[in-house]
Amino acid sequence: MAPKRTTVRDLRRQNRATLLSTLFFDGPLSRYELSRLSGLSAATVSNVTAELVEDGLVVEAGSVDSDGGRPRVLLRVNPAFGHVVGVDVGETGIKVELFDLGLTQLAARDHALSPSSPAAVASLVASSVRDVVAAAGVPVSTVLGVGVGVPGTVEQGAAAVVHAPTIGWDAVRLEELIRAAGGTWPLYVENGAKTQGQAEMWFGAGRGARHVVIALIGSGVGAAVVTDGGVYRGATSSAGEWGHTTIVYGGRPCRCGALGCLEAYVGAEAILDRYRKARGRNLSAGGEQSTVAALIAAAAHSRTAARVLDETAGYLGAGIANLVNLFNPERIVLGGWAGLALGAHQLDRIVAATRAHALRHPFDQISIELGRFGPDAVAVGAATLPVAALLEGAADPRKSTPRADIA
Repeated sequence: MAPKRTTVRDLRRQNRATLLSTLFFDGPLSRYELSRLSGLSAATVSNVTAELVEDGLVVEAGSVDSDGGRPRVLLRVNPAFGHVVGVDVGETGIKVELFDLGLTQLAARDHALSPSSPAAVASLVASSVRDVVAAAGVPVSTVLGVGVGVPGTVEQGAAAVVHAPTIGWDAVRLEELIRAAGGTWPLYVENGAKTQGQAEMWFGAGRGARHVVIALIGSGVGAAVVTDGGVYRGATSSAGEWGHTTIVYGGRPCRCGALGCLEAYVGAEAILDRYRKARGRNLSAGGEQSTVAALIAAAAHSRTAARVLDETAGYLGAGIANLVNLFNPERIVLGGWAGLALGAHQLDRIVAATRAHALRHPFDQISIELGRFGPDAVAVGAATLPVAALLEGAADPRKSTPRADIA
């Protein structure tokens, strides 16, 4: 197949995307700084930024003195240009957050979620998006898009299809269900670990690195593998199901139906089940997050709790060592609500277990860090999906046909 010819319109779109992305991640910047950072000529920067200002995507943000000349005007992405919504569909609840284009949170809603049908979840997502838009008092027309992070594998195509056996979803056409429930905005559906990974790469512990694995540990376990700045997806977007790699041959039953999966040892549900079986009774602390917190607190005076947590750190370190040996990252970021809780209590033990199971040379090249985002990580990451579409296309995703001069 002959390579696609690059047109003047393609080049203009690329230049717009380059400058808009540079301003989003590194602004405010002067036109001189934009030229230096982007490698584009001063004339190109002047012309393209004039278009971006005219379109309302970019605004002036003060000025700085220059060496012997007039002050240089600073530019930044206009946070009021539009709004984005991030949705975290978890196993025990749904979190919906509205942001401006600078990703400042303006409104949020949390809903507990017992096992429910995909149609009911889609309806709750649609209604919650309308709720946060109304709570922030912004017009629906300003919503650039809604990103949705979900457990399981997301098969991308004309409409996203979710495969999540741990919550009983088999080939669920979630995007279509949300639209049927009244969702009229541009929709972006992705695996929750991958959305968390994008948040950490953009603003958190992964920023500045090119080869990173971001591990998510909550009720379930997953990972986003970032190499050369892009997320590795595999043939059908199912890469990153780290929780369903085998850590013990013939071991504990996993919710996916296999035996010995990492999730069956370090997922929050599995940790509590292991403690219950070792102790012969439950910790009566309420929900899953509060119960894990109670277990960690109990380790100070309970040998059983301390042993379960120590074993969990060992299993987790062995699992991270597999990531080190397979992908040779420069950084491992441990996130998810359970991952952060375990890391705050046992990071040294996790690092020691990783060292014991990883090859020495790749282990010596890595750092293991806690994620910078707490319970909002997946929702913030989901909100970056429509922002990424805007930055990559440098056009308003709400419009079905782009401007003629950048099409």
